[in-house]
Amino acid sequence: MHSPIAVIGGAGRTGVIITRRLVEEGHRVRVISRAPERAVLPLGVDRRRADVRYADALGPALRDCAGIVFAVEPGTADSGPHSPETTVYDGVRNVLAAAADGGGRPHVVLVSQIYVTRREHPMNAYGRLLDWRLRGEDEVRASGLPYTVVRPSWLTDGDVAGARVRLEQHDRGDGWVSRKAVAEACVQSLRLPAAGGTTFELYNEPGEEPTDWGPLFDRLVPDRVPAYPGPVR
Repeated sequence: MHSPIAVIGGAGRTGVIITRRLVEEGHRVRVISRAPERAVLPLGVDRRRADVRYADALGPALRDCAGIVFAVEPGTADSGPHSPETTVYDGVRNVLAAAADGGGRPHVVLVSQIYVTRREHPMNAYGRLLDWRLRGEDEVRASGLPYTVVRPSWLTDGDVAGARVRLEQHDRGDGWVSRKAVAEACVQSLRLPAAGGTTFELYNEPGEEPTDWGPLFDRLVPDRVPAYPGPVR
């Protein structure tokens, strides 16, 4: 892609890995973060200071982007600027609105998580994290933009669960996945058409990492929009 790919949250632990992989693939990358100067990023990466919680700065930051990877940490407060509602629901809506205002049709890759359809899980006690994650997903699926929703399982910094990748759907599983594998899933979702319009969970298991993600994506069933109705607010 000649137009840049925006990595929102690109100064975070997973976002930095996504950024590096995109650069390795030859993409122009624009990191959008509240503190982009804090990250060690490859030379040539365009750093933009913007916050998904405040829509005004997002339009210029996202202008002319061919793709958007949303990899924002959600926060766990019950309310306010560090709550999941503000970051991964309102934040997603702000990004989608800014992308639409620019007149383009960027492919949006949303990094979400497993358990979002299981409201009874203890993680939902933290600011209704799962509810708001799911609401953010629903906004992406209903946006009319090309998209992929990636739901990582429990994140690890290395291949402790193995390097092989398993994709599932319908949010019934459990397991672990490396940040490296999450980054690769985002990069491949932007590259391979079969990932478009899908929502999937991502796990590692013993074995070798994939050299071709095409067969993994080919087994996925495209979403019916809205794939999962969000909880009543």
